[in-house]
Amino acid sequence: MTKWGATVLVVVSAVVLQSAVLPVHIASPFKPDLLLIFVVYLALRGSFTAGAPLSWTMGLVKDVFSGLYLGLNAFSFLLIFMVIKSISARLYTESAPLFVITVTVATLSCVSFNLLLMVMFTASPGIAYSMGAGLVPHLLVNAFAASLVPLIPGFDRLLETP
Repeated sequence: MTKWGATVLVVVSAVVLQSAVLPVHIASPFKPDLLLIFVVYLALRGSFTAGAPLSWTMGLVKDVFSGLYLGLNAFSFLLIFMVIKSISARLYTESAPLFVITVTVATLSCVSFNLLLMVMFTASPGIAYSMGAGLVPHLLVNAFAASLVPLIPGFDRLLETP
């Protein structure tokens, strides 16, 4: 199987798990954001030309299946990808602790950016409280899921040669 075939398989599996399997069995703040974790992996390991459109697309897919405003997560994922990609040249990207820290910071950034956009463009009272109440469990679950990713064989290889 080619590297891009494996990438498509991982993305489709993450979408199915995140939208169909996990909501049935796990409460909302305790679901890992598998697509965000894969965006961080793409930013640290993939190329910009392939990762940016894929990050945008994964954000749109998350928006479609979550029922939020279309484009909210797409814009957040693309922004997170671009920021991480811009600093990843100066980092040791094969480090497992760095991956967990980066996923934690990306989760906090995504929630903060989504909250900022929703406060600016909607008139939803109490949105800050509802998003802030589940932030700590969401951060911990994403960090735990990110700590399992380096155990996957092939984590230490780049998706593409630069």
